[in-house]
Amino acid sequence: MKFVIAVIKPFKLDEVREALGAIGVAGMTVSEVKGFGRQKGQTEIYRGAEYSVNMLPKVKIEIAVSDELMPKVVETIQQTASTESIGDGKIFVLDLLSTTRIRTGETNETAL
Repeated sequence: MKFVIAVIKPFKLDEVREALGAIGVAGMTVSEVKGFGRQKGQTEIYRGAEYSVNMLPKVKIEIAVSDELMPKVVETIQQTASTESIGDGKIFVLDLLSTTRIRTGETNETAL
């Protein structure tokens, strides 16, 4: 099993969610987060004063998937979330040692 974490631009969330549902992803956790990468934030003007915004709003998606589905999940997120501009985000894949469904006690692949 794998744990996929993707950090993407907020306006791409609905499109990514629909695309993941179409390939069989049954659930995910979504969090609003802030961060920066190579773009180091941006400069904005508010009431005539220029100021630097160091942390940009992003959305973090967390998905537990089977080993077989993981490559398709990564490919789908990458293609759907891309705007081909700086700040599109990152995808991280980690090994997932175990999963337990709280309600039934099912474990690992059956709990996904």
